Amino acid sequence: METTEFKLKGEYIALCDLLKTEGIADSGGQGKAFVADGLVTVDGELELRKTAKIRVGQVVECLGQTIKVV
Repeated sequence: METTEFKLKGEYIALCDLLKTEGIADSGGQGKAFVADGLVTVDGELELRKTAKIRVGQVVECLGQTIKVV
């Protein structure tokens, strides 16, 4: 499992945008599809809100990749 750090520039980033920005999803639409299909967890819990606000300190996992938001 690959772990990367994402440096948050604002207060939060939408989950689907984070997946796109980090290259897990090719587009925001594909990121939304990953969430809808139940492939994404935030802090170890299944996340079904496509535009969930991801903030500093949270950990997102999708398709074997882990993103730590710093």
